[in-house]
Amino acid sequence: MTSETPEARLRRREQLRDFLRACRARLTPEDVGMPAAGRRRTPGLRREEVAVLAGVGVSWYTWLEQGRDINVSAEVLDAIGRALRLSEPERAHLYVLAGLNPPRAGGRPDAAVGPELRRLLEAWLPRPAILRDRYWNLLAINDATREVFGYGDGDHNCLVSFFTNARYRDMHVEWASVAPSVVAAFRADAAHAPGDPEFGRLVDSLAAVSPEFAELWARHEVGVPAQAVKAVRHPVAGELFFDMTTLTVTDHPDWYLELYNPLPGTEERLSRRGLASEA
Repeated sequence: MTSETPEARLRRREQLRDFLRACRARLTPEDVGMPAAGRRRTPGLRREEVAVLAGVGVSWYTWLEQGRDINVSAEVLDAIGRALRLSEPERAHLYVLAGLNPPRAGGRPDAAVGPELRRLLEAWLPRPAILRDRYWNLLAINDATREVFGYGDGDHNCLVSFFTNARYRDMHVEWASVAPSVVAAFRADAAHAPGDPEFGRLVDSLAAVSPEFAELWARHEVGVPAQAVKAVRHPVAGELFFDMTTLTVTDHPDWYLELYNPLPGTEERLSRRGLASEA
């Protein structure tokens, strides 16, 4: 984490103390499968019980709960989080209060796209909109995305389509000059989860069918995704330009909403050629 003042460090430790005490107080021995032996003057688990559940020393856990200046590791914090039955937001909060960067949150891979997000994609018409996950898999797109960008029923991943969808490539203005930055952005995303085998599987399968991707991936270039202008050459409407803004879905932090807003002149060309109404 970034450097902090002594005052801020003291406040953070005080909040850590209060947070751990509150989490401990809401559990009973029965909740965690331990016998409730002896009378208890205060509700909740005892410190030594949390220490046993987490596999840490009683003195060390006591110092942590007291907010003392001690070294902590992600593995120990995860063990304490499991012992206290912390939710994912609570676990991230524990990391922050302990002075560590919280782990990147991940959603369930089988989570369904809800009607609210689908309505948002449709409400963005006649402008293109895409909902994708951390692997750049297409979770949902609207009809304008299909018509304007050339996505078809066989397209399931933005990166794979960028290199293997012939219609998409033909429509993309300056495809060759854009390709390195696309691969660099994907590498930056993959770097957040170096142990995730899905990234490796996707890279290996795409490299096997696209020598261009394999060559670019071997460069090990890393780029930061940012707001950008997307340019396509549509066979009917001609050259179209869109501002692309990527937003994170709050309750699914590994889902990203890409919204494409036409630059001046583009929306008129879409309407004049009938693409907007078709979409």
